[in-house]
Amino acid sequence: MRWIAEAHVQLRPGIADPEGLTVASGLRALGFDSVSEVHSGKLLRVSFEADDVGGARSQVESMCRRLLANPVMEVATWEVRADDEPNEEARLA
Repeated sequence: MRWIAEAHVQLRPGIADPEGLTVASGLRALGFDSVSEVHSGKLLRVSFEADDVGGARSQVESMCRRLLANPVMEVATWEVRADDEPNEEARLA
C-alpha cells in the first residue's frame, strides 16, 4: 500500500533561529508591527510503501530519527495518510 508522510521539522526550543529572526524583522519592516516572532522550519513530503498504517508510522518515525531531522538541534512531528486520501489542502479547496 502506498502512503504519504508529511514531516514537519523545527529547531528545538533554545536553539538560535536566524531565519526566523530575519523573517520576523522583515515582516515588521513591511509594516506588520504585530509580529513578535517567527519560527522557521521545513516540511518534507515522503511517498513510500508499507503493508499497514502501523508499519507506515514506524517507517516515518525511523526516517525522521535517522535522516530527516537532526535530533540534537531539531524536533520532528509527522502525519501519515494513505496515498488515496485527500490531504487537508484538498479538503479545504
